[in-house]
Amino acid sequence: MGKARSSEPVTVFPKEARSAFRKAILNWYDRNGRQLPWRVSADPYRIWLSEIMLQQTTVAAVVPYFERFSAECPDVATLAATPLDRVMRLWEGLGYYSRARNLHRAAQAIMTEFGGQIPEDLESLQSLPGIGRYTAGAVASFAFNRPAPIVEANTERLYARLMALPEDVRSTASQKRLWQFAEEIVPSSRAGDFNQALMDIGSQVCTPTTPLCDDCPVRRWCRAASEGT
Repeated sequence: MGKARSSEPVTVFPKEARSAFRKAILNWYDRNGRQLPWRVSADPYRIWLSEIMLQQTTVAAVVPYFERFSAECPDVATLAATPLDRVMRLWEGLGYYSRARNLHRAAQAIMTEFGGQIPEDLESLQSLPGIGRYTAGAVASFAFNRPAPIVEANTERLYARLMALPEDVRSTASQKRLWQFAEEIVPSSRAGDFNQALMDIGSQVCTPTTPLCDDCPVRRWCRAASEGT
């Protein structure tokens, strides 16, 4: 009889490199992390609001909307009690208006189903309107320091280059590998800082065109850089 196949998942990122990789990421973040209004505290409401606003929208465009919206609706209870038409007026000009409607619906669900407290676990977060896998991971890690994986535009590009991923990143197989990579590298401590660092490196260093490879803290682990692809 043939040898039984192992049930262990195939490792995307080598275990022996993870400690040094994580340290390089966090050291870079401590020196270069972006100062953004929703990073002032670990308030889960502000983090959730910012993540919804940042969906398909640039940081520069979001900042004034975030400041105005959070000033009028500073917490979940206030947002849930605010009439939807007022919420839509606060959102006006930011686009993708289903985000605002889902935000309002989710705030009401948090009040009725979670006692006014934004949940910490991924499953509960994803049960709320407008919260998918990435947003749940962002809130869980940024607000509650849960070691949750994240994959979005900037980290997707960074991971793909680190692995020298040959396939289209949007394919089902590629998405599975990218999420597995994210799960393997996220540390159990400082998970929020680590994930935000990855996003900052993707947006500031590992850019879509002309990436700044000489400034990249994880170039030594980057297969695309070493292979010249």
